[in-house]
This record gives sequence, structure tokens and C-alpha cells, in this order.
Amino acid sequence: MRWLTQTLAVTTMNLRSLPQRLAASSVAVVGFACVVAVFVAVLSIAEGFRRVMERGSSPDVALVLRTGSDTEMSSGLEMDATRIVKDAPGVLRTAAGPVASAELFVVVDVPKRATGTDANVPLRGVEPAAFEVRPEIRIVEGAPFRPGRNEVIVGRAAAREFAGLEVGNRLRWGESEWEVAGIFAADESIYESEIWTDVRVLQPAYRRGTSFQSVYVRLETPDAFQRFKDALTADPRLDVEVMRENDYYAEQSRVLRSLVHTLGNLIALLMAVGATFGALNTMYSAVAARGREIATLRALGFQGTPVVVSVMAESLLLALVGGLIGGGLAWAIADGYQTATMNWQSFSQVAFSLTVTPRLLAGGIAYALAMGFLGGIFPAVGAVRTPIVAGLRHV
Repeated sequence: MRWLTQTLAVTTMNLRSLPQRLAASSVAVVGFACVVAVFVAVLSIAEGFRRVMERGSSPDVALVLRTGSDTEMSSGLEMDATRIVKDAPGVLRTAAGPVASAELFVVVDVPKRATGTDANVPLRGVEPAAFEVRPEIRIVEGAPFRPGRNEVIVGRAAAREFAGLEVGNRLRWGESEWEVAGIFAADESIYESEIWTDVRVLQPAYRRGTSFQSVYVRLETPDAFQRFKDALTADPRLDVEVMRENDYYAEQSRVLRSLVHTLGNLIALLMAVGATFGALNTMYSAVAARGREIATLRALGFQGTPVVVSVMAESLLLALVGGLIGGGLAWAIADGYQTATMNWQSFSQVAFSLTVTPRLLAGGIAYALAMGFLGGIFPAVGAVRTPIVAGLRHV
């Protein structure tokens, strides 16, 4: 009880004297805030990319690729194979037939609005059932493309990030000229970064004959996936790989997320070294300014531990304030910022918004508190190791 009373008394007295050291304390707070702001802002890139890649994908949608293909770009399926896939057990069927779409995936050059430089934008050829496989797709401007015509519909994010994709515009890709018929939304998923057209029109435009690259299938239930997969992998006529749509897109985001996390942590670590030294300097100055006061307390019978706690409390408080400010700045500046980057597994652009999540903010504050702990522990221990006589002589 005596230890607790001493700790509260010394800590309260220490924190009340903070305004007298406002300039030095502000330097430490700014250092912590800068580290946290950069840390959270950089990692919000990975979080935003992950969210757009996984959003809208469903466990009751399966994707079929050629065995050994890690992306649609490297896959290839003949028409007979796609028919076998559509007839497999577990596929949802309606009066119009199986809810499955054999698709073709190519990339086209479209200039970015911000820089004017060409970027690889996905152009996906789909069958009519694609809109039943992905019911979240809806036209928000213009009209759907008409089958058999050189018309495209453009994802809302792609229309926002890339130039020339307005309704009514004509563009030349491959050996054909294409007209933008409409713009579609897809619940802010990866599909909003794509351009869609009739697969039967896209095939001759890119000399693909009757070949496809993937088949998207809506299953009867999520539990039907294993039955569907087993039937296809056991069929000697096929050489395919079957996966859930959400697993496929989660894997697609892995490379960029790993890169951003590595770079973000490296940058934050380098900045944290400077911020920690700044905190060390601040706390050593605070201890030096209170040298006689600390020595007097110890001479009166106060234990060393309450002194350590009081110094640590100040350092952690500065770190907490800096972390909150830095997190707030990152949220205000980065959250919702719209951009586009390369998906290194499909070599095509993905438009997305930076996302600052509560988990990222909590991680940033924890990072600041770790810096505050390192910045305060050594001055705190040094304060109680200084001989009382030397402290009383301090001017």
C-alpha cells in the first residue's frame, strides 16, 4: 500500500510538471506521430488491396483453371472442357441451364488519368451466365453490352482511374474497335477494375479461336464444392485445377501485401530508431531537470521503483499522444484515397482505395508505446541509480 501511495504521488507530481517541459516533450510527440502516420499509411495500401481483392468473392463460386496455372493469364481450356465443367455435379442450374461462365482474360493499354501513361487493364470476355454467377454486378450508367457486338461495359473503379472509358467513347484494342456501352458497379470488388465484353466477340479479336482460360461456376451450396472438385479432378478427359473464388483472389493479393508489409515495416523501423533516440533525449533531459527533486524524494524515504514508474508513465503518455495524433493523421489523409497499382501475379492494374482499419490504428499505437517504453526505461533506471548526494548537489 505504501509503494502504491508513493507511486501515485510521484507520478502525479511528474505529470503536472509536463507543461514546464512542453518544448522538449513536443519534439518526442512529433517524432512518435510521424512514425505512426507513415507506418499506418503504408500498411493501408496492403489493407486496401486485400479488401478489394477479396470483396465480392464468394465461397459458393468455384473457379476452374488448367492444372499448373496460378492465374487466368497462364491458363487455357478448350470448349469441350468447359462443357464438361458446366455439366459437373454440384453446379447450380436454372431453367436457362447451368449457372456457369467460360471466360477469356486479356489486358489492354489504357492511359491513367493522373499521369497519362499507359497501364494494363483487364479486358474480360464473359458468357451471359456471368451476371448470374456474380449477381452483385449492376449497370449504373449506360446499358449492358449487346451480345455479338463490339461493345464493352467498364467497371466503376476503372472508369474513375483510367482515361477514355466514358460511355459512348470508342477505343481500339486488338484488331477491333470497341464502344463503351455502360459502366457497372460490383460492390467495390476486383471486378470494378475490369472491362467486360461478350467472349464470342473477344475470341476472334485476339485470335483465340474457340479457347477459353477459365470457367466460373456458381455452386448449389458452398458444401457442394468438394463434390464438384472431386468429379472434375477424377475425370480423365480433364486436366484442371479447381478452387473457390475467394481463395483464388486471396492468393492473388499475397505478393503485393507481402511486399508492402516488408517495406512498411522497414521504413517504420528506420524512423522508429530516430524517434526512440528523440524520446531518450527528452526523458534524459526531464530526469536531469528533476535531479534534485528525485534525490530529495529518495532522501525522504521514497523507494526507487515509484520514481521509475513515474518516468515511464511520462514517456508512455507522450508516446500515446503521438500515436493517437499519427493515427488520426493517417486516417484523415490516407483512408479512402483512391489509386491503382499492379497486380504482380496477373500483370494488370487493380484500382482500389487505401483503407485504415481499427486494427492498423491499434497496431500503430502499440508501435508508439513500444518506442515510448524503450525511450523511457534507460533514463528511468538511470534516475534511481544516481547517488542521493550527487542528486542533491544538482543545480
